[in-house]
Amino acid sequence: MLDEKQTSHDAEEDPRNLDTKVYVNGEIVHRDEAKVSVYDSGFMLGDGMWEGMRLYNGKWAFFEEHMDRFFGSCHAVSLDVGMDRAGILDALNRTAEANGMTDNAHCRLMLTRGKKAKPYQHPSLSRSGPTLVIIMEHSKPSAALQTRGITLATVPQVRGLPMSQDAKYNSHSKLNCVLACIQAQQVGADEGLMLDPHGFVNTTNACNFFIVRKGAVWTSTGDYCMAGVTRQKVIDLCKANDIPVYERNYSLYETYSADEAFMTGTFGAQTPVGVIDGKKIGNGERPVMERIQALYKDLIRADTGATL
Repeated sequence: MLDEKQTSHDAEEDPRNLDTKVYVNGEIVHRDEAKVSVYDSGFMLGDGMWEGMRLYNGKWAFFEEHMDRFFGSCHAVSLDVGMDRAGILDALNRTAEANGMTDNAHCRLMLTRGKKAKPYQHPSLSRSGPTLVIIMEHSKPSAALQTRGITLATVPQVRGLPMSQDAKYNSHSKLNCVLACIQAQQVGADEGLMLDPHGFVNTTNACNFFIVRKGAVWTSTGDYCMAGVTRQKVIDLCKANDIPVYERNYSLYETYSADEAFMTGTFGAQTPVGVIDGKKIGNGERPVMERIQALYKDLIRADTGATL
């Protein structure tokens, strides 16, 4: 068994999460009663797409951007969502209301090709329509992570070329990333730093990745990583606030000698990275990341009216 590690998705313990309600194809039931068929294409094949979103002040932050990615991914793999954006928003809001959630909540919206007539991969065997599930939790990211930071290890598993499985899809098929995380944990790290097919620094197994060098923010070209909503918000904030930012190829050499490193994602926004491959990153001070965090909170306030 792998030793327990901290993760980029650690949250403060909240006992209310043991009693939450889950949306399953229009019905909202207690989490212990939420079920999908063993014939479901998501369970059987990982055939589906998902989206993570955060709720602030009763409003889903950057809803339209998340729906752009969700509907775009589903369209690309000929997966019928079965409803429009307004229908998705209604399902999300119904689930939030059933759980009494208005703030500091995170959801995982999952859509699969649905129940199959036979246990085989051909998509034509999914004949009952899509399966839509929404899981919501009271979720305040762990404050301890902001002090300690995540420890990463570079792993042999890579995010591959688009013609194998495009990393821009937020797909249920996450074995590639799970293997990367296992490889990192087996050498004592929290999570994995994944390279692109050409050996340049790309992403982590769960989040987009940035470094800071001499006040400038660097991230990958975006060719081989998830099309992160938070990633794009950080890039846009840097451009709008005179923080130099570059989407470029760079190697582990530049990464090890960076002044700061951090990850981005909907769950934790910006999470610092303290150590990579046993090498401490910078001197422990993170002025650029902290400025970006403040700007990002302002953006959340503007989008949702939240008081953070």
